[in-house]
Amino acid sequence: MRKLSTNALIGVSLVALAMPVSAMAQTDPAVDPAAASAPVVTTPVAAPARQAAAPVAAQTMSPESDIIVTARRREESIQDVPAVVNAVTAAEVAKLNLRDFQEVSTLVPGLSLSSNSNGTGGNAQLRGVNFDINASGQNPTVEFYQNDAPITAGVVLQQLYDIGQIEVLRGPQGTLRGRASPSGSITVTTRKPDLYKAGGYANLTGNTIGTLNFNGGLGIPIIEGIAAIRVAGLINEDEGNRVKTVNPRIDGRDPYTQTQSGRVSLLVTPFDALRLEGSFQRLDRKARQFDQVESFNQVNSAAAASPITIRAEDRLSSQETPRTIHQKYDIYNGRAELALGGQRLIYQFQHYTQLIDSNLGQDYGNIFPGFDYGYFSGTNVKSTSHELRLQNEERVFGAFDYVLGVFDNKNSSPTDLLITTPVFLPAALGGGLAATVKTPVGRRGKTHEQSVFGNLTAHIGDKTEIAGGLRYIDYQSSGSLIQPGIVIPDPSVKDNKLIYSASLKHNFTRDLMVYASTGSSYRPGINAVGDFSVQQSALEQSFLNLPPETSKSYEAGFKSTLMDGRLRLNASAFHQKFNNFVYRAPGVNGQSGIYYINYNRTITNNVATIVPQVSQFNFVAAVPVTVNGVEGEIGYDVGSRLKFNLVGSYALGKIKNGTIPCNDLNGDGIPDVTVTAPSVAQLAGRVGANNLSSCSVSQRSSFQPPLSATLQAEYGMPVTDGTDAYIRGIASYFGNSQSDPSNIYDNVKQYAMVNLFAGIRDPKGNWEISLFAKNLFDTVRVLSRTDPLSSTYQVLQPPTYRSAAAVTTTSTYTGITTTPPREFGLNARFSFGSR
Repeated sequence: MRKLSTNALIGVSLVALAMPVSAMAQTDPAVDPAAASAPVVTTPVAAPARQAAAPVAAQTMSPESDIIVTARRREESIQDVPAVVNAVTAAEVAKLNLRDFQEVSTLVPGLSLSSNSNGTGGNAQLRGVNFDINASGQNPTVEFYQNDAPITAGVVLQQLYDIGQIEVLRGPQGTLRGRASPSGSITVTTRKPDLYKAGGYANLTGNTIGTLNFNGGLGIPIIEGIAAIRVAGLINEDEGNRVKTVNPRIDGRDPYTQTQSGRVSLLVTPFDALRLEGSFQRLDRKARQFDQVESFNQVNSAAAASPITIRAEDRLSSQETPRTIHQKYDIYNGRAELALGGQRLIYQFQHYTQLIDSNLGQDYGNIFPGFDYGYFSGTNVKSTSHELRLQNEERVFGAFDYVLGVFDNKNSSPTDLLITTPVFLPAALGGGLAATVKTPVGRRGKTHEQSVFGNLTAHIGDKTEIAGGLRYIDYQSSGSLIQPGIVIPDPSVKDNKLIYSASLKHNFTRDLMVYASTGSSYRPGINAVGDFSVQQSALEQSFLNLPPETSKSYEAGFKSTLMDGRLRLNASAFHQKFNNFVYRAPGVNGQSGIYYINYNRTITNNVATIVPQVSQFNFVAAVPVTVNGVEGEIGYDVGSRLKFNLVGSYALGKIKNGTIPCNDLNGDGIPDVTVTAPSVAQLAGRVGANNLSSCSVSQRSSFQPPLSATLQAEYGMPVTDGTDAYIRGIASYFGNSQSDPSNIYDNVKQYAMVNLFAGIRDPKGNWEISLFAKNLFDTVRVLSRTDPLSSTYQVLQPPTYRSAAAVTTTSTYTGITTTPPREFGLNARFSFGSR
């Protein structure tokens, strides 16, 4: 295990002394000991619809210990929501040792979460379609919210601590919350201060793969019933992706990540009708990592042997220079609620900043041993959102609930790059490095979205409900590409759109509800970032600047409880159709993608030179997509000690006759299968002035497995008057998956991963100690694989040696990503006071 830095050790010691520890959320075992055994994504009993909507900010459980969600901006049982909602409570986060937000996907089948290797953001995929922030800009297919305000995935996909509840809402969103998203939304609620009682928690984890994680929280009433404060923090050190380099020149430069974060929350209720909340969070993360590779001959026997054979299970890289990333996030969140005359006026504010610096080597296949080159990037994102909404607390005329509001969101995301290009002497002059040319490149971009929205729910008797909503969106964006002596403006986007949602549900009995719903969604046109050529063709620009995307979805399902609430059966089916869906060619760590002629502009001795070279970029395309799927859940409480829960998802998205960028060197109109890098002359001879090829395809729209499922089980029993023992497990299944259809070597066979936990706990929830194993059977699967890695450089040309030609060389390695490594660990949790 890697040693903690001195500052981290001091921090752990101080926090351990100062924070005796807090409750683990509404379903914490201290509140309800049986809840310690409750499955993650389930609800014991469907509570009847409430006659009066409780304040959204309240977080109490119903008497039946139901899971209460705010999917429709008011509290209700998860079984009453006419949509698929997966809730992960704070108790589940703790007892399953979910340290990183990406692990939430192990509990929610069909959800894929990932962070970009360059640190610029994160991606969420759900219901059969992909999203890549590097290509798709600020509007993802799945939106993230923290404390009811929209936030970038890069902030959320970090280490977890002091979480209240996570809710995954599937299907089109936007008429009720924030921004429109076609596939769903993920909301994260942090713990709130308690106005009446002090409380705290401490959570410490160590494992066999170099992780030491400590997080804790402490809440104290300042003035009982009027004001309270909560302070929480996290220190985490680990070995990152655990990929080491085979290069002996830099032995000892092991991968690592260091994350430190803190949050301060304040709650003030000067009188019953007014509630004020505010929080500030800072997160600082540093990382050093190498990109994982595999020898291409491990999957293609005809490929040449590598200098050093590397297998997927070796978790090795051929790089000499690691990626270094430094991320800083500051998040300011505020909320005010005023209740008068049975109505509630809510103002929600959030402002956050991102400072991201990264140094990324570009000699991916180690073509030049002893020498590496790359580019440096710096991003300074600022985002501010305001929402003002009015909703009822008591039903209007005893039959109607409503929500009305306005929303405003501004984003600014300037990015500066420094691209390094090596220039070598020709063989006639002995070869070797002649110079390195550094080219500064800047991207400037701003977006402004404003909208008004409204929703109305009519309750027809005690059993039937009809709901509908509208949102009118006004969107603007502008940007430009800046290179030495030249500014290339992006096409400005000004657009507006009206989206809708509607649902009908009927309770045949207290324990059986059926529903049908429909909705539309919208995402504005985008300008993809990554092609910095100064001579872009019309075809090239069509794969960079896309029109707006629209979609319509239809869903039907039922939610039921049987056997006095011990058996839960939920199921749904959906159909969704996209126009101009943002499809991006797959790639790993900036590699793979489409070969194109890149006219690179450099300045040496005040003389500008444009050199055509072969580059790769994951271009985007606007294509028609149809998605069909089913989702279901079965939960069975065998008794008070033994419980099971099975959740499954199947979603198949297909592009139908869409035009996409492709590698088509033979000119047959069909994407080539796993090609090596062509020369400039070869590629130019095929694509001409278009700079790249295009193909018409009908293929999968997602690179994740259509079928996935999660099975959870837990058994607990008392061993003494003050101690319970338990064993719990979670098995996640992933079906066969096809990534890039043009890469026959990157398909993923079905696999399963099993996590196991065993330990003892206090029946009242004051402490718990557990041993755990994640990926118990050490399952290794290659989840993505690039074409053979390549590096591009320039060679001085005779007779003047003042001009240079670009040369692209292909290595014997491919870039890959794999399943997480197996780990064994120990976790200890302690808590006291308020829950």
